[in-house]
Amino acid sequence: MIQLDMTRIPQHIAIIMDGNGRWATERGKDRSFGHQAGVEAVRRITAECTRLGVKYLTLYTFSTENWNRPETEIHALMGLVLTSLEDEIFMKNNVRFRVIGDVKRLPDEVQAKLHETEEHTKNNDAMTMVVALSYSSRWEITQAVKDIIEERTRPGRLGRHSVERLDINEDLINQHMQTSFMPDPDLLIRTGGELRISNFLLWQIAYTELYFCDTYWPDFSEEDLHKAIASYQSRQRRFGKTEAQVETSAK
Repeated sequence: MIQLDMTRIPQHIAIIMDGNGRWATERGKDRSFGHQAGVEAVRRITAECTRLGVKYLTLYTFSTENWNRPETEIHALMGLVLTSLEDEIFMKNNVRFRVIGDVKRLPDEVQAKLHETEEHTKNNDAMTMVVALSYSSRWEITQAVKDIIEERTRPGRLGRHSVERLDINEDLINQHMQTSFMPDPDLLIRTGGELRISNFLLWQIAYTELYFCDTYWPDFSEEDLHKAIASYQSRQRRFGKTEAQVETSAK
């Protein structure tokens, strides 16, 4: 049994839920079967994160690159999004639902269901589950820059040809990111054995603690979550400072 320090639970956990397809293939099943099993993992990890006191849980569900997958798999994934956005997982755990990504690319019925779920859960306050859907970090950063330029060069401000005079800084970019409503992740978990970030929250994870495990997402359990959090708690977060500086500021 892993003993966690309940005073040092990460407030924001982001997860790259990898391995659904391989999990299904190794069982002689279609890849969509793995995605269905992955939804069950979402349910149990959401419940456990809420119990532990995590305030934000961001799940990488479907990337912009995933649009290049076979059409049958995309269709199955979109159908799964519709069926998995049920009230039970959110209302039972007092969880608010939010979505980030280029949702305009999604089918109309999926967009409608996402909006409906956001509205229905907006007063839940135990935890916020953020689903990254049709999302990539490079798209997000590019869109933020476009939005800043559009905002700052509207008629009556600098003029359409005064882009070089824009005062662009980190705070301004943060305000225009899809994730502006929440803090950066404390802990990023990737399941499935791969050791890469895959275009996920590149701006936000500058000082996030990373944890990789071989477990496929459908098999990721509460104990696996505890292992990841225990690893996080064993580290000293320095944010560019020296160890001595961190220890001094902690006193």
